[in-house]
Amino acid sequence: MHDASPDLSIRQPVLIHLDVDTPDDVAITIEHSRDTALIAALRAKVEAQTIVINEQALSLAHSRKIFERASAAARIGVWECRLEDETLTWTDTVYRIFDLPTGSAVDRKTTLACYSQESRTRLDELRSRAIAERNGFTLDAEIVTVMGNRRWIRLTATVECEDGIPVRIFGMKQDITEEKLLSDRTRYLAEFDTLTGLPNRSVFHARLARMGRMGALLLIDLDGFKQVNDTHGHTAGDACLAEVGRRLEETCRHTEFVARIGGDEFGIVVDAPIDDSGLAILAKRIIGCLRQPIVWGQQTFAIGASVGIATMSSSTSVDVFAQADSALYAAKAAGRGTFRVAPRAE
Repeated sequence: MHDASPDLSIRQPVLIHLDVDTPDDVAITIEHSRDTALIAALRAKVEAQTIVINEQALSLAHSRKIFERASAAARIGVWECRLEDETLTWTDTVYRIFDLPTGSAVDRKTTLACYSQESRTRLDELRSRAIAERNGFTLDAEIVTVMGNRRWIRLTATVECEDGIPVRIFGMKQDITEEKLLSDRTRYLAEFDTLTGLPNRSVFHARLARMGRMGALLLIDLDGFKQVNDTHGHTAGDACLAEVGRRLEETCRHTEFVARIGGDEFGIVVDAPIDDSGLAILAKRIIGCLRQPIVWGQQTFAIGASVGIATMSSSTSVDVFAQADSALYAAKAAGRGTFRVAPRAE
């Protein structure tokens, strides 16, 4: 009998259809995949850069806010002037210094009108020189703002060039009014008597050292002042000294230098040729003006003055002071209310 099962050893051909792209299609597919990956990479890079830019923008805004606050606290503003048309650019603080609305239109002519004549002249000189020499300058200037406020500003400037040609000038403006007032006050306290407003002893001696050979020195000591001070108190005594200072300035307002050199003693430097008769006339004027009663409130005080005089001639300032001092004591010994002249050095 024959086995009716199929003969598996006989392999039948099988047709299989494969949907295979052409080489061009494969290339396009690969290229598309690459573009997609590149776009994704670029998009990720842009997003990363956007994050960085946003962070930098926030940091810049924060830094600007800190700068504006520091600028306002320090009263320092930044300015720029384009030389081609004199166009000005200011930060907020500069507007505040000049009492102008922030962001309003400004021009150099209006700004210059705020400067004092002396400061404007000096500014023009320094600015012209800086532009010509391609450098910068610093200037402390006095201004009167559009609202009438008197201020001092410290102005710094730098000239910027393009291809060797000046195109703009820029810098900072700082309100130094308080610094200036403190400096002036400190100098005043160092050089002037706060009670009378006259130069003090140190300024007096410096002035005496510069006196010419034809000048003279008068030392004045008040008569009766101690009694006013002891009887009516230091407030009354201070009022007397202030009035004496005023009268001496009025009497010696031409060529003489008047100072309070201590207590109730005053000094007058005459730095001009003067003979004995001229000195006598001046001494009598001084004695006469100080003899007049001093009214203080409901009270009236009577004081006087003794005067000692010495001429410079060939003497040093130290010698002339000693000679005038000796002459002063001679005047007091003669009964007060008079003057004596020290003999001229041979």
